[in-house]
Amino acid sequence: MNYCSVCATPVTKKIPAGDNRLRFVCDSCQTIHYHNPKIVAGCIPEWGDQILLCRRAIEPKSGLWTFPAGFMEIGESTEQAAVRETFEEAQAQVERICLFAVLSLPHIGQAYLVFRGPMHSPDFGIGEESLEVRLFSLAEIPWDQIAFPVVKDALRRYVDDVTRGEFQVHVASLSDRLT
Repeated sequence: MNYCSVCATPVTKKIPAGDNRLRFVCDSCQTIHYHNPKIVAGCIPEWGDQILLCRRAIEPKSGLWTFPAGFMEIGESTEQAAVRETFEEAQAQVERICLFAVLSLPHIGQAYLVFRGPMHSPDFGIGEESLEVRLFSLAEIPWDQIAFPVVKDALRRYVDDVTRGEFQVHVASLSDRLT
């Protein structure tokens, strides 16, 4: 950040009074500009014993597979964001979603809130950010073509829970070596 978004004056990086971290501070209007992590909301859509995955049409990782996910928008809940992303990327409607995993990626300032839930019907399609969308049995998941390590981690946890026959809410912080 070079300039204050309030008054357009150059900003400096310093620790504001009462804080313990370097922040961008405007010396003219005194605005403190916080740089906080972004929340990514996603969903593992379920249809019977299959899950719906999307092959990305955009960078990063175009051509690789993921579950529908994206950044939350102001004014929506994490659940609403997961449902919206599922419809935008896979033209699928999910219902009764429940929290599955909270995966923190502190090295890139992101937190993934992954939900899972049944699809309303087997109807789905290709959204603007997808090249292909299809249902996979757990044995068919294309592990070597998964777009992001955090998605692979969430899917492995999902497969483990299905195999065990019991779902739990997973909470983990993933290091930069894993992601």
